[in-house]
Amino acid sequence: MALLASLGKYRNTGLLIIRAGLGVMMIYHGYPKLLGGPEQWEAVGSSMKYLGITFTPTIWGLLAAVTETFGGFLILIGLAFRPACLFLMITMAVASTMHLSNGDGLMIASHAIELGIVFLGLVFIGPGRYSVDKK
Repeated sequence: MALLASLGKYRNTGLLIIRAGLGVMMIYHGYPKLLGGPEQWEAVGSSMKYLGITFTPTIWGLLAAVTETFGGFLILIGLAFRPACLFLMITMAVASTMHLSNGDGLMIASHAIELGIVFLGLVFIGPGRYSVDKK
């Protein structure tokens, strides 16, 4: 497809679009959890029990909400991009483990699995030229 071959020169634009879309959606998912308070944080953090971690679910839930909200923002602007992607990948791994352990099935867990794979790939690719971290 010679017509689409020239799009390779817009690689950084593509990364910007991916960063913007993922960043906004992670903020959209994390912000309500962050505002939900200790009850919400405990509910989210109780997912750690599927990894054998049963202490301080409120703190784990707060960390997940902060990771989704501020990690999404960092991805959006391209600052501390790789660490943010790593933390979001770990958060998605916990979410997918929870869904699979609950018996929700692969169709429900697939969203978290897919996002985890994307975040892992972005760790290797980096934020691209149009970012605060540009090099």
